[in-house]
Amino acid sequence: MGKLKDAQRVSNELSTSAPADHLASARRTLDLEIAGLRALAASLDGPFNEAVDQLVTVKGRIIVTGMGKSGHIARKIAATLASTGAPAQFVHPAEASHGDLGMITRDDAILALSWSGESAELLSIISYAKRFAIPLVAITAEAKSALAQAANIALLLPKAEEACPNGLAAPTTSTTMQLALGDALAVALLEYRNFTPSDFRVFHPGGKLGAMLRHVADIMHKGEEMPLGRADMPMSQALIEMSRKSLGCLGVVDSAGALIGIITDGDLRRHMGSDLLEKRVGDIMNPAPKTVPSTMLATEALNFLNERKITSLFVVENGKPVGLVHIHDFLRAGVV
Repeated sequence: MGKLKDAQRVSNELSTSAPADHLASARRTLDLEIAGLRALAASLDGPFNEAVDQLVTVKGRIIVTGMGKSGHIARKIAATLASTGAPAQFVHPAEASHGDLGMITRDDAILALSWSGESAELLSIISYAKRFAIPLVAITAEAKSALAQAANIALLLPKAEEACPNGLAAPTTSTTMQLALGDALAVALLEYRNFTPSDFRVFHPGGKLGAMLRHVADIMHKGEEMPLGRADMPMSQALIEMSRKSLGCLGVVDSAGALIGIITDGDLRRHMGSDLLEKRVGDIMNPAPKTVPSTMLATEALNFLNERKITSLFVVENGKPVGLVHIHDFLRAGVV
């Protein structure tokens, strides 16, 4: 009971002595971490280039490892590398000496994170790397540490001030720098490989990001779904075709199948009259339809629609319609 009362007393003291200006605290934390990132950017030199050159030649995977908070950052770095075209895997250093070293092959490279460079749990991985000549890249703040000395390449973090107050030194600025350096490596590798949006989509097929990386060809209507007609088609038939396909337009093609015009719901309203059904498609069509290629990203095509305030686009290859996209298609695909 006495211990419980003591704990409650300490909790009450902490709550009453807590700073009232939380925004000031937040800004102080961010300022310290920004200062750390600036110091990191200024400290980058030759070893960073060497690390990229080493990691880009890996035939297997980049094994990312770290203990404690560094381990959490290592997991994120591994995920970022894997999603941007550099096969990567996190291996927990404590589990490595209990069989998980078998996950690491001679075709791999190791990226090890440790602020002090003296994490005892990393010793088995360091020894394994030396035994089988597996390239080891270290991210650490201590140049003379066991990790830095064992590494083929050591990326040294500047001794920036942690944001945690009262000398507790909980990892804040240090882990922010680790994370940012991992991102820098991933982006450098991505750019070196000329990793394209199409490549990116291979690893991100789901969710909003996957939808944004889809191409027009992935969502367009094609074949019999396209409403098409000839310039000499009577408008009575054209209206039936437009209603049957329910896409709010009719593409007009010539005898060779090339797109030469379009009729939209707006064109119908502008030509509405008692003689509409007596006219031919060529009499009211717009001879300059807006078109896009099938290889255009869906997000680009959506912007194209919005900028021109239209709802449908024909997809054309070599002058011939191969598909049609409607604003509703983008909604269904999750692009909007």
